[in-house]
Amino acid sequence: MQQARNLTADLGHRMTPLRFLLRDRDDKYKPAFATVFQADDLHVIKNAPRAPRMNAHCERAIGTIRRELLDHILILGEARPHQGRHQLPPDAQQHPAAIHDLDAHRLHRTRIRDGLINEYKYAP
Repeated sequence: MQQARNLTADLGHRMTPLRFLLRDRDDKYKPAFATVFQADDLHVIKNAPRAPRMNAHCERAIGTIRRELLDHILILGEARPHQGRHQLPPDAQQHPAAIHDLDAHRLHRTRIRDGLINEYKYAP
């Protein structure tokens, strides 16, 4: 129940567009778990009893989203933004501005872990 409270507190105003919470029928979810979400006007839906493949539909949707959206994002370099630097990466003044014309600048791919992970940098 505490984890449910923490989740709703972390989501804050992002909970507004959510309408449903789909969960399985495990005994670890006590009635108080559902009341935390119902207080935020979420309708808690349990999956069908004795339907072990029902979760496969959710996994398929999540996999499709990952493949169609997230697999097309290139992360350049190792620098990450940080709130203490106003969402700028370290040494932001030394990094070139974002380049959208890939014909003018080429990317160099380095395969890591036998191609499982790729690193991209601007080619000289």
